[in-house]
Amino acid sequence: MDLTLTEEQRAVQKTARDFAERRLVPAAHARDKEGTFPAAELRELGALGLLGVAVPEELGGAGAGTVAYALAMQELARGDASVAVAVSVTNMVGELISRVGDEAQQRRFVPGLTSGQAVCGAFALSEPQAGSDPAGLTTRAEKTATGWRLSGTKQWITSGDRAGVLVVWAMTDLAAGHKGITAFLVEGGAKGLQVGRLEDKMGLHGSSTAQLVLDGVGGGFRLAMMALDGGRIGIASQAIGIARGALEAAIRYAGERVQFGQPIMKHQAIGNMLADAATWLDAATLMTLRAASLKERGAPFSDAAAMAKLFSTEKAGLVCDIALQVHGGYGYTTDFPVERACRDVRVTRIYEGTSEIQRIVIARSLLARGLDRGSR
Repeated sequence: MDLTLTEEQRAVQKTARDFAERRLVPAAHARDKEGTFPAAELRELGALGLLGVAVPEELGGAGAGTVAYALAMQELARGDASVAVAVSVTNMVGELISRVGDEAQQRRFVPGLTSGQAVCGAFALSEPQAGSDPAGLTTRAEKTATGWRLSGTKQWITSGDRAGVLVVWAMTDLAAGHKGITAFLVEGGAKGLQVGRLEDKMGLHGSSTAQLVLDGVGGGFRLAMMALDGGRIGIASQAIGIARGALEAAIRYAGERVQFGQPIMKHQAIGNMLADAATWLDAATLMTLRAASLKERGAPFSDAAAMAKLFSTEKAGLVCDIALQVHGGYGYTTDFPVERACRDVRVTRIYEGTSEIQRIVIARSLLARGLDRGSR
């Protein structure tokens, strides 16, 4: 497999890295402390083409593909994970509409997302009693003379209170179980759409997480279904970026901090921990780029995406923990960025499918492959 990045992929990666260094890193601590939503930063990212990296150019995107998107997410998450998660969901919503929406939906919604005019997108699937089990959705969509009417409650919706465009999942056929779930497009501020509460979270303080109450929201636009595995690539990339920032901080600190007459990096215990962390991150990056490449080529990628998310998020948590340990007591204070990394990275093992769900997906695939071989 050729791992050489194209000129376009390198350009997207550099654009994201430069923006992260210039705009995200300097204010990341303040955003975390004050809980400031990055509206201005999202508009700037839209102007750079990073809110629709894989969205076709004719709809305002960069048309650069999934590999470029994964690279951009890693760079942005390295700078500030709170900004990166809003970027991730916006890209996901824009790509979903551009792939399965009709022409009118594409023209109406996608340019606003890619430009930042809509601020960001939101993906409203989870509910108070339906997180990992979408078949347990209680939100209902009823057909009316003028369209659809949505009623229910959504939980843990990233940017739900800020988004100009939301993809809302609802039951249209109770008897069909998970096959009776349909996606609808809803505009932010629609009549009947209310923010129930904003969550007070452990990390990602610059990202809002909302409970949404849909009280007979009308005018929803029905959207065709598609596989959602691509979201796992985005979160794997986010985890890698957070961990990479923490590891870089730990390496700098270990080279400067002197104990027992030499930099602690020269102590074997410290060096071994950092070597493990670097190895895990390289492996996570390769797995994630493999999944992104498969998706970009139109090849089956569900298994690769599940494996990439599982491995990347689990190892990223360990890398951030190592980075804090290397900093010693200083790492436990808010004076150093590794403390924030440890808080921010934890949720990557939960959203877009928990680690436990990824293992179920992978195990089912292994069983199916084994049965296929046995039938030959």
